[in-house]
Amino acid sequence: MEGDLAALDWRSPWLAGWQEPGERVAARVARGSSVAQALNAEPGSPVRFVAQSRLPEGEPYERFVFECAACPTRDNLHDFYNGLCWLRMPRAKRRLNALQAQQIDRDGIGGRRGPVRDAITVFDENGALLDAPPPLWDALLARDWQALFIGLRPLWAQARVRVFGHALLEKLARPRKDLTAHVWAEPCPLATPEEADAWLSLRCTPQRLADKPFTPLPVLGIPGWWPENQNFSWYADSTVFRPRRR
Repeated sequence: MEGDLAALDWRSPWLAGWQEPGERVAARVARGSSVAQALNAEPGSPVRFVAQSRLPEGEPYERFVFECAACPTRDNLHDFYNGLCWLRMPRAKRRLNALQAQQIDRDGIGGRRGPVRDAITVFDENGALLDAPPPLWDALLARDWQALFIGLRPLWAQARVRVFGHALLEKLARPRKDLTAHVWAEPCPLATPEEADAWLSLRCTPQRLADKPFTPLPVLGIPGWWPENQNFSWYADSTVFRPRRR
């Protein structure tokens, strides 16, 4: 685990907004703390981080977090990033967790999770927020990748992206071309983490989530996120930059 954290490059664009307090938490782990202990040393989380062994056998993870205000945490990169999300986006994380618990209480934990729980899982694991000029949004929603990444490329200097999904952050530790974020399909104010957190928490309703208000964004296509995308032939890969289905 220590090696995974030591290898992180906090200057990576996808870690924008996570360097603080990520570097401090990683430093505590390097000195011998568990991930849970290192996260608990930071203020601001609505949950305590506990060892994974605290989760009773058969107990749904989401309901345990909600009822005990305690987040079972393993010593791995996945749970490290999940903890950072709780620290930096506490209102949104708490809201999503409460909705998960409500859905479990209503429907149980059978084979199907239902549209609301499915959407929460998708966004919690792979979500992202975007603040960008309207032409970029039009191209993104149309999945016009040539316009988005080439024709409108200068406009990305005015855009901000925040990766929310902790699984996507984990995957970006070993970047590959096909990594795709599920972007909340509305412009989000990203001037501060607090502003983004408040904005997202208010939009997380069962009705909105059931509609899966997300749009795909191959994140390594973002200008400045990956050196190879400076050669525009990189975007010709239709297995990654897929057109919208008619």
